[in-house]
Amino acid sequence: MTAVDGAVVVGEALTDVIVERDGSQTRHPGGSPANVAYGLGRLGRRTALITELGADRDGDAIRAHLASAGVEVRTQWSAARTSSAIASLGVDGSADYRFELTWDLGPVALTEAPLVLHTGSLATTVAPGAAAVERLLGAVRQDTTTSYDPNIRPALMGPAAELRERVERLVAASDVVKASDQDTAFLEPGRDPADVARDWLRLGPALVVVTLGGAGAVAVTRRDEVRVPAATVTVADTVGAGDSFTAGLLDGLWREDLLGGAARPRLREIPAAVVERVVRRATLAAAVTVSRAGANPPTRDELDAVARSGAA
Repeated sequence: MTAVDGAVVVGEALTDVIVERDGSQTRHPGGSPANVAYGLGRLGRRTALITELGADRDGDAIRAHLASAGVEVRTQWSAARTSSAIASLGVDGSADYRFELTWDLGPVALTEAPLVLHTGSLATTVAPGAAAVERLLGAVRQDTTTSYDPNIRPALMGPAAELRERVERLVAASDVVKASDQDTAFLEPGRDPADVARDWLRLGPALVVVTLGGAGAVAVTRRDEVRVPAATVTVADTVGAGDSFTAGLLDGLWREDLLGGAARPRLREIPAAVVERVVRRATLAAAVTVSRAGANPPTRDELDAVARSGAA
């Protein structure tokens, strides 16, 4: 398989229906994998999203949104309607979700091996499409860095006891894993997120990063544990924050020339100073996103400016 200098993201693209605290509603393109693809595109990375969309107004809006960031949208199968997520915002800006989703992705064949293939969230758990995603991870692993974010949504993913085996199987198939402390708390109640990350690391990844909300993030590798504080920022809402973190994380590894099958040995020996640099950039990307409404990640110029100033 020919290798190319680009990213492929596989997973759901849907419409976020935001229910504001005053009861008003707005509609935005969303979906965790689509947000990651959009974030990478905004950072200037060649990115393709493999997804499923309906031939409707919401689908057209999502296609235009992703195209505005230079993301190539590949929809090999058309859904009856574009899926949606209804997010109700709390007083602190946090979002609670309910979903109207179908995910019927068929077999996917790539003629070129991207530097990185990212997936996660509902696309890795909702049948029947989840099986196709898992097969694709295995098919590209030799030539491609594989990245996974469980982004757990209990309402659609089922109880922790049933979900844990699937998550661990996908962790084992990945080089880079990003999760949140909410994910680890659901799967392993009462455990320190760093302890869960170390357990996952033993399954095979080179790098596991857990975001800790206002406490920043913790990253574990074979040699180190690195903690990075969160940037100080006034929160508008948290929609898309974790996805911006993931895009920033992958962009940071890209900047360090640590993506692609040939870079796997270097990724496995990543020094603590490089981990800190990469994770700090990811926290800044997330901070910019939470400072403004919706899943609105930074451009490369914005992120570079924030990184130079040291504040969001």
